[in-house]
Amino acid sequence: MREVIRAAWVIARRDYVASVFSRTFLLFLIGPLLPILAAMMFGAVGADADRKAAHPTVAVVAEGADAAALQAARRKLADRLGDGALPYLRILPPERDADAQSRALLADQTHGVVAMVRRGLYAPLLIGPAGAIGNVEAKLALIWDEARTARAIADAGVRPPRPVTFETRTVAKAAGNDSARRALTARLGQLVLMMLTMILAGMLLSNLIEEKSNKVIEVLAAAVPVDAVFLGKLMAMLAMSLTGIAIWGATAALAMRGLFPATAAALPPPAVGWGMFVALGVIYFIACYLLLGALFLGIGAQAASVREVQTLSMPVTMGQLGVVAFASSAVAAPDSGLAMAATIFPWSSPFAMIAHAAQSPNIWPHVLAIGWQALWVGLIIRFAARRFRVSVLKSGGPKRRKGWLRRSAI
Repeated sequence: MREVIRAAWVIARRDYVASVFSRTFLLFLIGPLLPILAAMMFGAVGADADRKAAHPTVAVVAEGADAAALQAARRKLADRLGDGALPYLRILPPERDADAQSRALLADQTHGVVAMVRRGLYAPLLIGPAGAIGNVEAKLALIWDEARTARAIADAGVRPPRPVTFETRTVAKAAGNDSARRALTARLGQLVLMMLTMILAGMLLSNLIEEKSNKVIEVLAAAVPVDAVFLGKLMAMLAMSLTGIAIWGATAALAMRGLFPATAAALPPPAVGWGMFVALGVIYFIACYLLLGALFLGIGAQAASVREVQTLSMPVTMGQLGVVAFASSAVAAPDSGLAMAATIFPWSSPFAMIAHAAQSPNIWPHVLAIGWQALWVGLIIRFAARRFRVSVLKSGGPKRRKGWLRRSAI
């Protein structure tokens, strides 16, 4: 066993140095920034369209007192609810042909109204597509109700009541707010863990193809135990992944602090605290990486070409997404039987427990979960190493088999 560990350390150091101290590793570090930059570019291009979709404009055919009442009602409600909570009103005077005016307003590409209203305060007619009417009808009804109430009070000669102002008293926290915020942190932790695992563990599928094709793996298998080759490669890829995560994490922390300080301060804190949450996140990433990585390395060892690896990558990716979806049940109902099953199932356990760290301050479940995951890591590594050994010996051992047969015959 000591010889296997020593040989695995040599191979891990060789692979780590060859991977990290190379130009390819720089491209690997820059790779995740490309989709982020693309998302920012597309977000800037579509910002105006999103603004229009979130704050639609409705044309209102009205004049005189009705127009003034509707504008005053919208201003009053916008002061309380926020300007973005209500559709914008484009007030227009009525024309002689009402139907022609309605068609022209809805077809006007310059102003882009989603619907239009006519016939005043007391018999309003809302015209537009079904989807647009469904989005704005209730909000428009609120404006019309406010305008009609103000008109009725004015007609009755009654002095309107003063706007309500609350005396406020702040407290440190409320259970409902904490629950919702921690659920957000739990899902964020699961998302980060899923993305890192999919990006980094998936590379193990193709890790052996080059070395199998140029016979390097046969040289290694002849020099050291095959189990040492498997463990060395797995540890090297884990170390390289942790190096990349450390660089990405430091860059993200500096960017958040420098560019978005308010957003960084507003992130909902997990129940166990940020320090413990990050430490548990690293531990659960290692467990998840070893569980999936050992399995992927064993599967990838069976592939003989890049085409076979590409064929295997799709079901592997879908399997990862299924595991994450299974573990997400722990966020919505952390005490349910489904959440308990997600905690026990080894491949979904890290995702379920990172959500538990965000929602519950108890530490002892993590001790049990880490021990349970470590047990399964050992079992999976042993099983995958056996499959790896069979694959490597098949790929380069015809002479070895003949020699064994010759010795058996003697």
